Amino acid sequence: MSMSRSNPHMNWLLGYSERRAGRLPSTHVVEYRLSALMARGFVSPAQGLSFLERFGLTDFFWEMTFPEDFELPDEYLVDRIADANGYVIFVHGWTGNHLIWEDLPSMVVLSNRQLVAFAIDHNGFGESILSDVTPSLDACNPPAAMQALQAWIDMMNLRRQLGSPRPKVINLVGHSMGGATLFYSNPMAWRYGELTRFALAPALLLEDEGYRLFYTALGLGIGILQRLPVLEIVERFVKPTMLNTLVAGASQDVKMLHSQQYAATPRGITGATFMAMGRLKNYEIARDFRLMRVMLGHRDPLVGLTGMMDLLMKLEFPAANIHVVPGTHYMFSVGNETPMNAYQHAQNRELVIEDILELHDMAIRMQKQGERVGGGQALGRRERADIE
Repeated sequence: MSMSRSNPHMNWLLGYSERRAGRLPSTHVVEYRLSALMARGFVSPAQGLSFLERFGLTDFFWEMTFPEDFELPDEYLVDRIADANGYVIFVHGWTGNHLIWEDLPSMVVLSNRQLVAFAIDHNGFGESILSDVTPSLDACNPPAAMQALQAWIDMMNLRRQLGSPRPKVINLVGHSMGGATLFYSNPMAWRYGELTRFALAPALLLEDEGYRLFYTALGLGIGILQRLPVLEIVERFVKPTMLNTLVAGASQDVKMLHSQQYAATPRGITGATFMAMGRLKNYEIARDFRLMRVMLGHRDPLVGLTGMMDLLMKLEFPAANIHVVPGTHYMFSVGNETPMNAYQHAQNRELVIEDILELHDMAIRMQKQGERVGGGQALGRRERADIE
């Protein structure tokens, strides 16, 4: 196995669990498990176990997608990925996993071949399982999920290394629970122009009491099933309605995936993560939205449009960085419920790709130009034009 001398901090890339061709032409997919990287010596056991114990995890899984027209030999893999000028990290929502993004990561990296995509499993779902099947709400709420995401990024050395002259951007894209997570990033931990965030249908319910009560009650009800399996007969009636609401307008693959993930996840984890979003009252959100955007669907039954807009106003979120589009909670997944739904969601998906690429390009230019003194913190249209 050929290790990289130029980028030794990324040699862990060679410790993959599986490597295969992507679903789209000229894309390649590589799977990683933290436990396997530790077992093979690509991540020190002390560092890996510290991460898992800190966030109450049994393992951590992610999938990498990169563009290449030919089969890249392993000896070139590390330098190919390390030399990218940005990474797009996709963060799924409740009862989801890395697969809910379907072809979106591949479409993004094919649109800008200097980007590499990572889709993670997190917060107790997929293969990133919480060790406690009845976790505390503070262990699985959006602020905790953001801390785990930040720690994983640092552990895997994804950020620009000291002394490197080349700019590198970390682009976070989150949906639902994952979108709410992005609001809790700490700007003090990031360099100027290093981080972009794009929250799709963020389930951040701080200003919507009705939805908070719904999330709390339903999460509590699901969690009770962990202790009282006799109530599973009730779940047979609740589960279809709940999941149909969550995935309305999404593709059949996404609908099936959520159903399978719900069945595979301990009810205590499923209930706690849902309830944690309803009980969250953490307003410690930094007002730095220069490189952040939000997309909301006008028919989203899980994120109230009025309550979310009230919150964004309270946070002084720049209006130019908010998109309200026709669509559901899964406004970027192309379902076949109606031709009009498919047509609109396909357009929304293109808008998502455009926004990811635009945020990345703005961040690159900001790094190259350096920080300006004075002025507001919201990067509006005029400031974008100045950068361009």
